[in-house]
Amino acid sequence: MISEVFITCAVTGGGQAPTQKNVPVTPEQIAESAIEAARAGAAAVHLHVRDLKTRAGVLDPVLYRQVVRRIRESDVNPVINLTTGEGCYIVLGSSNSPLPLSLETDMLGALERLVHVEELRPEICTLDCGSMSSRKGSDGAMINTIGMLRAMAARVQELGVKPELEVFDTGHLKMVHDLVKEGLIDDVPLIQLCMGVGYGASDDLTTLMALVHQLPSRAVYSTFSVGPMQLPYAGLAPMIGANVRVGLEDNLYLSRGRLATNAELVQRAIEILDRIGVRLMSPNEMREKLKLKGYAQGGQ
Repeated sequence: MISEVFITCAVTGGGQAPTQKNVPVTPEQIAESAIEAARAGAAAVHLHVRDLKTRAGVLDPVLYRQVVRRIRESDVNPVINLTTGEGCYIVLGSSNSPLPLSLETDMLGALERLVHVEELRPEICTLDCGSMSSRKGSDGAMINTIGMLRAMAARVQELGVKPELEVFDTGHLKMVHDLVKEGLIDDVPLIQLCMGVGYGASDDLTTLMALVHQLPSRAVYSTFSVGPMQLPYAGLAPMIGANVRVGLEDNLYLSRGRLATNAELVQRAIEILDRIGVRLMSPNEMREKLKLKGYAQGGQ
């Protein structure tokens, strides 16, 4: 068990358009929700942006610029963590006739997925460390090839941005170890164990501990579960040496039938942690722990 943790708030998520009204969509809504989560105690905010017409997740540098600038100009200073997880979905024409691909396919090149990171230079950006079948449709999949991941990791390293290595299943940890071995991940590795997501690792304790036991040495890691297990995981995380992630990307409810805000989920996680004697880390303590380089190297 660890005695202090940092909380990351995953503010809105990507993918399909949300139907619930509590999920922020516009840049103003996303930024304000992130600011409120930081005021509530989140050390970091993990950000996606959404198309203003379809409400689906997109990699639009203009929208990211608006969100990030609002947060940086606010009265809080959380660690900003931008996703690179959009632009990696393919949808087959059909199971029996896979080609040509469906027009729903949203596939970008490795460096195209980093345009907003190059411009804004967040302290952290995500790197999904493998491919996975998707629950969006029976013929869809999230695709992150070995070549793509190496190219993205190398570019992120050049930019001085720390990648948060997203692990959705045991095989993804093999990719993490290869990236570390190849010198593409600077010390200390930052890893997010993503549990209960689609056809990835289930959120039971046995599966979680199997992942924990395979982590690289010196890694700093967090874990979360989607849905109703999100808040129980906030209490579980420090007991297995992990930091905490909550937010509307992964869970919409504060309790049964009660829609949450991001700030409320952060507050509830803090209550849980306080009751088990775990101290909350500030944004600057998180920066020091992870050896973050800041965004002064050209970020806008």
